[in-house]
Amino acid sequence: MDAFLVQTPGSYTTVQDNGRFGYQKMGIPVSGFLDSFAGSVANLLVGNPEESALLEITVTGPRLTFLREIDVALAGAEMGATVNNQSVNCWESFRVSPGDILKIQQVKSGCRAYLAVSGGIEVPKVLGSRSTCVGGKMGGYQGRPLKKGDVLRCGEGTLLDVPRRLPSAWIPRHSSEILLRAIPGPQDDFFHKEGLATFFQSEFTIGTNANRMGYRLQGPSIPQKENMPASIISDPSISGSVQIPADGQPIILLVEQTMGGYTKIATVISTDIPKVAQAIPGNVVRFEEVTVERAYSLHREQKKLMREIVRNIS
Repeated sequence: MDAFLVQTPGSYTTVQDNGRFGYQKMGIPVSGFLDSFAGSVANLLVGNPEESALLEITVTGPRLTFLREIDVALAGAEMGATVNNQSVNCWESFRVSPGDILKIQQVKSGCRAYLAVSGGIEVPKVLGSRSTCVGGKMGGYQGRPLKKGDVLRCGEGTLLDVPRRLPSAWIPRHSSEILLRAIPGPQDDFFHKEGLATFFQSEFTIGTNANRMGYRLQGPSIPQKENMPASIISDPSISGSVQIPADGQPIILLVEQTMGGYTKIATVISTDIPKVAQAIPGNVVRFEEVTVERAYSLHREQKKLMREIVRNIS
């Protein structure tokens, strides 16, 4: 069923779900929601399973004309939005009718917002996922960001009896100063103690080269041991791997990479990847060292929070 027509696509809007797993060994990245919390909540707000496909909107939003009655929710970055020039709230569901026009404006805080529609966005699955992998020109809507004139379909969804809203206590606040918890390694032995201290005790600024592949940081150079090579034989990477290239400036790898050839000094824990997803150039980043056990504990806490959210808004 046709759901909406794209009048203007915004700066970078793609279809994403919770990701494409099991194919990294073939060079196919996971893709999927960069902010998994916001993506999951947006789906829950319209009654979808958490993993349903939706739109990931970066910095500047699209203008959409709806073609059917449907429930809609916007979560993630704070972006002003209107339906027929009447304001609608983020982190709440609202209903639209055929002919209604949704305008999503430029970001006020954060970087990425997620637009869910009841029934989920219906595009063909590729290797088990509807996520867009732009580099591979696969998944999503024709393997690319949305363009003017695109018509997207939705699945069979059930309209809500009453609107849903995420309680304000659970809404993330996006700060220009970001603390990322990270586990040393897997190649932390390539660095002096001084290098590790510099990494975990310094401030870094997010540069202009920041996208779904990774975020380049600017700050003090991270020195390696003199007898260690500046690069390594390329090996697998995961979202959150922090590479140190020859210039000593960290790069946080994200969901559109499968491997890297630079030493990885640390790995940002999965619970904190949404913080990276909502960061913009000019924001300041600090890293805090945590243990694997602490990372698992924080992951369990996040899962517990999601279960509470499901109970509360369902």
